Amino acid sequence: MAGLYIILMGVQGSGKGVQAAFIRDHYGIPHVSTGDLFRAMKTRTDSLAQQIQEIMKSGQLVSDEITNAVVQERLEQPDAAKGAILDGYPRSPGQAQWLESYLQSRGESLTAVLLLDLDLYQAFRRAFGRVTSASGESYNIYSNSDGIEWAFVEDANKQYPPRLEATLKATGEKLIRRADDASAHAIIQRIDTYLQTTQPLIEYFESKGLVQRVDASKPIESVSREIEQVIASVRS
Repeated sequence: MAGLYIILMGVQGSGKGVQAAFIRDHYGIPHVSTGDLFRAMKTRTDSLAQQIQEIMKSGQLVSDEITNAVVQERLEQPDAAKGAILDGYPRSPGQAQWLESYLQSRGESLTAVLLLDLDLYQAFRRAFGRVTSASGESYNIYSNSDGIEWAFVEDANKQYPPRLEATLKATGEKLIRRADDASAHAIIQRIDTYLQTTQPLIEYFESKGLVQRVDASKPIESVSREIEQVIASVRS
């Protein structure tokens, strides 16, 4: 059977991380995040890593050519022999064309582009209301607040916006909020960036009949089941 090569796309809050983990565990293929790959370059000493470190130090953007080389290196690791979940890549039609050509050279092709569809207002609520325990369990003050207590606490000197404080009812553990989730402006910027970079790719892959839309507003288990059904249908 051909390898399973999935591009996973979705706005913040659509559950990409959770669903990438489901696909990874269910199908035995790695979750390849370009963000993770570039972060790993900071601790490597080979020529490719040093080249990327210099580019990042200078504040320049990493070129498509170098990004493609990083992805190729990762896809040629033994654990990716049967496929991979690509997250954060490709970021342009040019990168998409390279990926298709590269896979074709290996006798492979993209299986599907899974687009986790989520209303942008819901995406904002999921990010802005997200809090996490030390063990990594996630809650949301708007949609998943059972077992937690939360409130927006005013700054004593009125110099800063109210601060979200949330705790577990059972233990009193103080829950963690990502700094970028606390800024409405930062969330909107991330949504804007997603729209600007993703729409051309959606159009590109739709022209090839590869886009499979999954309703990401449903519960996690329902989304996972729908993904499983989609993959089964495109592989049959």
